[in-house]
Amino acid sequence: MKREKRALLETVGPRGEVFSEVPEGRCVCPGHDIEVAWFLMLEGLHRRDQGLVDVGLEIVGWALELGWDKKYGGLLYFVDVEGKPPTILEWDMKLWWPHTEALYALLLAYHLTGEETYLTWYEKVHEWSFNHFPDPEYGEWFGYLHRDGSVSTPLKGAMWKGPFHLPRALLQNLKLLGEMAR
Repeated sequence: MKREKRALLETVGPRGEVFSEVPEGRCVCPGHDIEVAWFLMLEGLHRRDQGLVDVGLEIVGWALELGWDKKYGGLLYFVDVEGKPPTILEWDMKLWWPHTEALYALLLAYHLTGEETYLTWYEKVHEWSFNHFPDPEYGEWFGYLHRDGSVSTPLKGAMWKGPFHLPRALLQNLKLLGEMAR
């Protein structure tokens, strides 16, 4: 975690050293950051450690600020923390799983804090996701979209896309909404 960069970097040295001079050292995957954020929030609740919850809240904010595509909406797959051109070929794609992770992380953040900013983000991610990923004809979500939100491949299952992120996130959201309704 690099607070001065407001990001979790994908690659650091063994002691957390930052390698800003190479693209790999500036690479951020907003989906990974968001996933880590809700893990930390839940672990903080489990330990009764508000500091850990707060770190998770901080990270989810950073990830959305850095990863949200201001031109087309949706979460970019990879970004360069310094705003330089990313070198990972699929950097500008929109994948299903970061969006599902964001839906749960944002609902959890709103539930824990009551802060409207998390609800606003939740609604934004929900709207974008449900307008682009679901296949209206055959169900399930497309996994891979181009930057503009158009379908990159019609595959719904492959080596890296299985029945994990989407059903888990939807079940987590359903459970949390049930708790919030009580």
